[in-house]
Amino acid sequence: MKESVQMIVVDDEQDLLQLLVQRLKRKGYQVSGFASGHEALKQMEQTSYDIGIYDIKMPGMDGIELLRESKKRSPNMEVIMLTGHGTVETAIDAMKSGAYDYLTKPYNLAELDVIIQKALEKKQLFEENKRLKEVMQIEGMQFEIIGEHPKLKMLLEMTKRLAQSHVPVLIEGESGTGKELIARAVHTWSERSNQPFIAINSGALMENLLESELFGHTKGAFTGAVSEKKGLVEMAHKGTLFLDEIGEMPLSLQVKLLRFLESGEFRRVGENQLRRVDVRLVAATNRNLEEEIEKGNFREDLYFRLNVMKLVVPPLRERKSDIPLLAAYFLKKYQQRYGRKELSPATIEALTNYHFPGNVRELSHLIERGVLLSSNEKIEPQDIFPHGLNKNDFIAEDLALISLDEVEKNHIIRVLEQCDWNKTRTAQILGISLRNLYRKIETYGIER
Repeated sequence: MKESVQMIVVDDEQDLLQLLVQRLKRKGYQVSGFASGHEALKQMEQTSYDIGIYDIKMPGMDGIELLRESKKRSPNMEVIMLTGHGTVETAIDAMKSGAYDYLTKPYNLAELDVIIQKALEKKQLFEENKRLKEVMQIEGMQFEIIGEHPKLKMLLEMTKRLAQSHVPVLIEGESGTGKELIARAVHTWSERSNQPFIAINSGALMENLLESELFGHTKGAFTGAVSEKKGLVEMAHKGTLFLDEIGEMPLSLQVKLLRFLESGEFRRVGENQLRRVDVRLVAATNRNLEEEIEKGNFREDLYFRLNVMKLVVPPLRERKSDIPLLAAYFLKKYQQRYGRKELSPATIEALTNYHFPGNVRELSHLIERGVLLSSNEKIEPQDIFPHGLNKNDFIAEDLALISLDEVEKNHIIRVLEQCDWNKTRTAQILGISLRNLYRKIETYGIER
């Protein structure tokens, strides 16, 4: 996309400078022109450029020095040198210093176009390889969705259908139900499956850090920004960006996300340059966003933009028949790490009847605990539930129904007690941010 390519032209001959800048702009590039190297370097502190075109012979700072300084600031920038007949040897030295190519004045504009295209191809190939290496370190695309319950099968069938579109998808479900697995399924079953899948928890970072993580930042944009950084939206180019806990995103950042959703355009923190990427957005929440809109915590226009396609992940208590299958899956996983164990019939029955406020994530933790705590080959109920159970822990037809809030409160208290009130560890087990945990403790009036 030429409109997203940033170019800088530096030549002390004003007529030639203006002619080249105008021609490149007509070609669709974003072009800045400067008559001196010092002016160009000053602008490079504010803007990242893809291609530089420098005259070698200039008063003050010449093109060779400008090339070296440019490479210090933007190592991946490709630079084309312009030289007179008598300075060809200097141009060759420039290539040894990192220039991509050179042209002898008076140059052919068509030939310059060809060199620019080749330089762009080299830069884009390098950045694509770098981006994919970064993504490979982040994502780990392997995943499995375990279960045969009709509700799960219906969800997966809907997921396959939605995956073929390019519109945003909103995934709703309680904490621990596997919303990220469904997001990965959307990506894997789409045409973008060979491209990056990038995930971020919207509630895990402070507002300024979240914006920088999403959209990137320039050098010096804030304290600690010692170099420019690409955001996750750029790393997810042509792929899928998954925003977990979207309901916890600050309102000021929701505005920028909405603008990005509508146009595909964004700015890095501390930068005026407008950038564009092609990203499919998938968002997830364990909150009721309509209620959050009424409370003033979530933008209605963003909700409507996200809610084009919605998937609802059922809680584990609504697909009890999958509990033995999931338990066997997690048992096999932890056996490889800790040694061979089996679940006793009494343990399978206890698990099947347990209401699982923490859903699949809680089941995984319970099985891991059982494998670790069991002193025999068979894992018994007391190995998994060392503090015992009461009647509210089980699903029973004749049991008086309690509200979902009460279930959540009881589960938070139970996990806090098991973690000796370590809130960071509790938040990790619950699959929510520490900030969200403190909010729930205050809402439910939980005290030690």
